[in-house]
Amino acid sequence: MSLKVYIGGKLYDKEDAKISVYDHGLLYGDGVFEGIRSYGGKVFRLKQHLDRLWDSAKAIWLAIPITKEEMADAIENTLKANGIQDGYIRVVVTRGAGTLGLDPNRCSDPQVIIITDRIALYPEELYQKGLEIITVSTVRNHPAALSPRVKSLNYLNNILAKIEGLQAGCIEALMLNHKGEVAECTGDNIFLVRNGRLLTPPNEAGILEGITRDAVIDLARQSEIEVRETPLTKHDVYISDECFLTGTAAEVVPVVKVDSRIIGDGAPGPITRRLIEGFHRLTRG
Repeated sequence: MSLKVYIGGKLYDKEDAKISVYDHGLLYGDGVFEGIRSYGGKVFRLKQHLDRLWDSAKAIWLAIPITKEEMADAIENTLKANGIQDGYIRVVVTRGAGTLGLDPNRCSDPQVIIITDRIALYPEELYQKGLEIITVSTVRNHPAALSPRVKSLNYLNNILAKIEGLQAGCIEALMLNHKGEVAECTGDNIFLVRNGRLLTPPNEAGILEGITRDAVIDLARQSEIEVRETPLTKHDVYISDECFLTGTAAEVVPVVKVDSRIIGDGAPGPITRRLIEGFHRLTRG
């Protein structure tokens, strides 16, 4: 059965799901998106994802042509049409078709696209044994140039960092901000454990405010683990007792080596394991 894709109020077979080549989402990366998960047919933290999508759109002067309620219904209906219980949802809003110039005022009808599919970002063994990452030279976008809190269709900054990591044999890579502080990975937020405390860069470090990041912070606080959102350096990473990454697709994945330095004892640590189990209970019951 061909997967159905939602575009502008209608469902199309995946092979027939098309938008204009003049759409500024394609021509200039002018648009916003969200990656969302569903578990057992229930969409995880849908309200938070839609709030972030609307915030991203507002920040770039993009009017989403449907309401949040209509978007939520469209997501549910697209999941049902594809018979997906445990899946990944990609919601995209483009500026719409326009001229070959930059002017967004010459674009018509912003496009709302919903793709529902299945995703496995990392092999299962990496959740058991942990990931190795490196710090790359590609710096996170300067927040005064383009706010990293806007989840835009222009992901070249992350893609260039990803390429750098892949060329070094790592499937994820750590990015620093313009101050040389730890920001985030190419597609995931980063957490450290040091002396029983959970440490993670604050929003001001130039990070995307991760929905899974927020969920993990909530879980940690419920478990009475102290959480500090604080500026971090590479040194903090190297001397940490534990390290893990969070993201919608990745969920919670341990890191056991950074820049060839072994983190802790080289295996996923107890707080990481506890938070992975807590996240599984939260999402899978």
